[in-house]
Amino acid sequence: MTTADAGFALPSGFDALAEHGPVLSAVLTALEQVEAHLLDALAFEDDFSTQAARHLASAGGKRVRPVLTVLSSLLGDPGLPTGQVGAIGPEVRQAAVVMEMTHLATLYHDDVMDEAPVRRGAAAAHRLWGNSAAILAGDLVFARASQLMSELGPRAVRVQAETFERLVQGQLWETRGVGEGQDPLEHYYAVLGGKTGSLIAAAGVLGAHLGGADEQTVQVMSEYGEKVGVAFQLADDLIDLTGTAEQLGKAPGTDLREGVPTLATLLLERDAAAQGEQAQQAREVLDLVRGGLDDDAALARAVAALTAHPAFAEAGRITRAWAQEAKDALAPLPESPVKAALEAFADYVVDRAS
Repeated sequence: MTTADAGFALPSGFDALAEHGPVLSAVLTALEQVEAHLLDALAFEDDFSTQAARHLASAGGKRVRPVLTVLSSLLGDPGLPTGQVGAIGPEVRQAAVVMEMTHLATLYHDDVMDEAPVRRGAAAAHRLWGNSAAILAGDLVFARASQLMSELGPRAVRVQAETFERLVQGQLWETRGVGEGQDPLEHYYAVLGGKTGSLIAAAGVLGAHLGGADEQTVQVMSEYGEKVGVAFQLADDLIDLTGTAEQLGKAPGTDLREGVPTLATLLLERDAAAQGEQAQQAREVLDLVRGGLDDDAALARAVAALTAHPAFAEAGRITRAWAQEAKDALAPLPESPVKAALEAFADYVVDRAS
């Protein structure tokens, strides 16, 4: 982690900025202001609304979307080639706040739908106040985010509206499941693009746009954000199987226990449907994965079997390929500390799952 003097922790992967003091200073100063603005934006007239709306924000998080918004804005700074950048403006910081608020709003809803007991190491909102209050808290956060976005101009509003449509559609596709005749892997990538890639892409687009970058750069950040977002979620799926409870903020193997489709399990199902000795091995692992996993010992056996199967290694290769595609999308941008940081972040996304 790269940490500002004032205490903001920059997610690992943006360490490439450490060699560029003015750029790093501008980013970290802006993120300190974003963090303060975030809590201010989640204040309401009554105490319960404020408590509920701030619940997940106060629990922490990587703040990847605000970081990407702020960093992308520097792509339009005329001083970037020399590393002498100016202060990041209030419109960019407000967009960064909105990106994080939109993300938080979706988490309230996700936890209700998934019946998740814990989020970011804290009790999920629905466990504290019930499903209805948790859903309404998410709606409240999104409503306030929309108010803030309306102050940033028509394009910003359109980006948010289109992103929210994709967020909901991704969740709907996940809830519906694979359609008749649809490839399960393509369905899964579409779900991740909607649920995760779209919002990270929006962060890059809004940062670049509000920072004064040209349209080609804005479109580069759209493609980069989409691909790195999918890679980020694919890596999270791998970490769910290999991480610790402290790292995850929940028990390892939770997705497996809850029957949540992941790339590794989808590849395992594909292998099990084939013919031959390898297919038989995949079916044996699949039996463990689909068995009763309420018992911790049974879950541990299933996790061990899945992570030892070739499907898990293949999932890792595919995740790295998505990250490489994100880096490739940056090719049109001139060399700069910001471009280097974005490339490093794409590497970090997959390295953390190693």
